[in-house]
Formats: sequence, C-alpha cells, structure tokens
Amino acid sequence: MDFKNSDTVPGPRAEDHLPQTAQAAVKIVIVGGFGVGKTTMVGSVSEIRPLTTEETMTEAGVGIDDNYGSDSKTATTVAMDFGRISITERLVLYLFGTPGQERFWFLWNGLFEGALGAVVLVDTRRLDVSFDAVGRLEERGVPFVVAVNSFPDGPRHPIEELRAALDLSPEIPIVECDARRRASSRDVLMTLMRFLHSLAMQGVLA
Repeated sequence: MDFKNSDTVPGPRAEDHLPQTAQAAVKIVIVGGFGVGKTTMVGSVSEIRPLTTEETMTEAGVGIDDNYGSDSKTATTVAMDFGRISITERLVLYLFGTPGQERFWFLWNGLFEGALGAVVLVDTRRLDVSFDAVGRLEERGVPFVVAVNSFPDGPRHPIEELRAALDLSPEIPIVECDARRRASSRDVLMTLMRFLHSLAMQGVLA
C-alpha cells in the first residue's frame, strides 16, 4: 500500500509522543490479585491511551479462576496493561499491570525484569489474593508500596492491622486510594517514587 497519499498514515498519535523534556524513564509494575483494580488504575492515570489485553471471561475459567468478590466482572487481563505518566518534565514512568489470575502468573517474571519498583493493589474484601504478589516481589527484591483500593462494600481496617495481616515490614508505605480517580492513582505513584528515593538515599538502591 502506498502510504504517501493515504489519509491513514500509521504511527503514534501526536499526544502519545514522549515529551521532549524527558530525560529519565522508570519501569513500574502494578500487581495484585484478580479484580483488585489494576487495569482501572493504569487506565485512570495514563496520559496516553492505555494498551490493555482484556478478554471476555468464559465458562472455561469456571472452577479454575477464583473470582470471589468480583462476580460481576466479565473481562480479565491475559497478558498485561501498559500506560505512561510524566511525573515531572524530566521523569516518565512506564506502567505495566500484571494479570491477576493464577493461570497467567507465568508472565509475571518477564514483567518484573527491569522494574525499579511496584505497587501492590489490595482489595480488603479479599486480602488473601495479595499474599502471592507480595511474596514474589520480596523474592525478587523489588521495592513496593501497598495501595488499598476503596470498594464501596469493602471493610475498612486500621493501617497497622493491614500491615500485620499482610506481614509487611514497618518501612513499607501503605496508602488508601480510589483506582478510578487519576489524582488518587497519581498520589500512589508519587508515594512509590518518594519511597524509592528514600531507599536510594540510604544506599539500598544502586
């Protein structure tokens, strides 16, 4: 096809171009169990049109996928979500949301490669689905913060009770958020960046 005279020239949209002022890019992963809001968070905060790999849930997942507490969910991420946000004129974050269902966890290792930090998104109705995400990050030595996504019917617990339930060390930040709101999701990422900066100042990060 001759694209010279075509009205549909392939390539990124103007608003998707990386800002010319950008000097550093950081890879961040957003992890958590099925239905905790990872796709929602990436979509709400991304300054570009997010890439999603959601597929319609079918009867093939019955008895395999644990969707307790997310019975109304009709689609699931099968590979990853991807978005981008400029924290400052010079610093850009690339966001990678992981699939939540256990049968797709084999993809996590590749998504963790090169990640400077992570957000563990938590649903207080199903804290147990976050244990594996926390454990995998700790095994790989990836620093992370915990973001408690506010669901209308989700129970509220004191921060220290959540810390004990998730067996988190005292220095790991825990924040509440609404993954549907851009400002709230951005605050979570800023908390992570401040945490990473503090680790760097302590010499924990290279």
